[in-house]
Amino acid sequence: MQNKFAVYLAAIGHLVTDMAQGALPALLPLFIKNYGLTYQEAGGLIFANTVLASIAQPFFGYLADKRSMPWLIPLGMMLSGCCIAAMGFVHSYPGLFFFAMIAGIGSALFHPEGARLVNRMSGGEKGKAMGIFAVGGNAGFAIGPMFAGLAYLFGAQTLSIFALINTIIALIIFLQLPKLTVENVVNKAKNTASTTLQNDWRSFAKLSVIIFVRATNFTVLNAFIPIYWIHILHQQETDANFALTIFLSMGVAITFIGGLLSDRLGYVRIIRYAYLIFLPTILIFTQSENLWLSFILLIPLGLGVFTQYSPIVVLGQTYLAKSVGFAAGITLGLGITMGGIFSPIVGWIADHYGLQIALQTLSVLSLLGLIFSYRLKITDTEKPEKK
Repeated sequence: MQNKFAVYLAAIGHLVTDMAQGALPALLPLFIKNYGLTYQEAGGLIFANTVLASIAQPFFGYLADKRSMPWLIPLGMMLSGCCIAAMGFVHSYPGLFFFAMIAGIGSALFHPEGARLVNRMSGGEKGKAMGIFAVGGNAGFAIGPMFAGLAYLFGAQTLSIFALINTIIALIIFLQLPKLTVENVVNKAKNTASTTLQNDWRSFAKLSVIIFVRATNFTVLNAFIPIYWIHILHQQETDANFALTIFLSMGVAITFIGGLLSDRLGYVRIIRYAYLIFLPTILIFTQSENLWLSFILLIPLGLGVFTQYSPIVVLGQTYLAKSVGFAAGITLGLGITMGGIFSPIVGWIADHYGLQIALQTLSVLSLLGLIFSYRLKITDTEKPEKK
C-alpha cells in the first residue's frame, strides 16, 4: 500500500460512522417495547435510515469524482453519531424517524469520499486496503450494539456517547485532511498517467444486482437477528444484542480474510463461494428454534454475507475506473442503504405470516445473486497473478 496511515485512518472513520449505524437495529427492541411499534414500523426506521441516503450517495460520489470534497468525511461522521444520540431524547415515532433519516444522510456523506481516498492510497493491494477499510465498518457495526446496550441498562440518554466519540474522531481526521488531500492528488495523477481509464457500465449493471442482494441480506439480518432471538428463541433483550454483536464481530475477521483471499483467488470467485454458502444456511436458520443451532449457523451466515464485501467494492471501482467515487457511492453507500428499503417489506410479511417465513425471502434474493455472480466479467486487473 502506498500510504498505510491514510488507509488505517479512513478505517477508523469508517468504524465510528458505522458504529452509529449499527446501533439502530439493536435499539429496535427497545423502541418496540417503549412505543409499541409493529414489526413494520420498526422496519420503517431502517427504511428512514436508508431512503434519502440511497438517493444521495451516488450523487455525492459523482461530485467526489468531479471535485474532491474530503471535508465530507468528518461531516458525515458527526451527523451519524449526533443523530443516533438525539434518538435517546425524543419520545415519538416521527422524531425517531427523522433522526434515523438524518443519520443515514451522514453515512451517505462519508462513504463515497472515504472509499475514494482508500482507492487512491492502496497502490497495487486494493483488495487488502479495501479489506482494512471494510473491517473498520464491520467493526463499527459490531461495536454499535454494545454501546446501544447501555440504553437498556442506564436509559436512552446514554446514547450521547455516540455524539462524543464521533465528534472527537471527526476532529482528528479533519486536522489531517490537508496532508492527505495533497498526497491524494499526487497519487491520482500517477495512476491516471500510467493507464487509460474506461467505464464498463454493462458489467457494473450486473454487479449492481449482487450489490443489492448482498446489502439486503446484511441489512435484514442486522435488523431482525435481535428480534428473532427475542420472539422466536425467547431470549432476553441483552442476549439478543449479544447475538447481533457475535454476528457482526465475526464479520470483522471474515471481511478482512475475504479481502486477502480476493487478491489471491479472484474477486468474482469469492462472490460465488459466498452465495453457495449463504443459500443453504439461511434456509436452515429460518427453520431453527434451537438456541445453540442458531448460534452455530451465524458462522456460515457471516461467511456468506461478509466475504464478498471487499471484492464487490474493488470490482465496482474496476468496472468504473473513471468514476471511482460514483462506484463507491453505489457499492459502499447505495449498496448498503438500498438493503434497508426491503426491511419494511420483511416486517410486513413478518406481521402477517410470521418472522421465519419473512426471513426466507432472503433465499430467493440470494438465488438471484448466485445467478448473476456467474454473469460477472473477470477483468485483467482482478485476476490473481500467476506465479
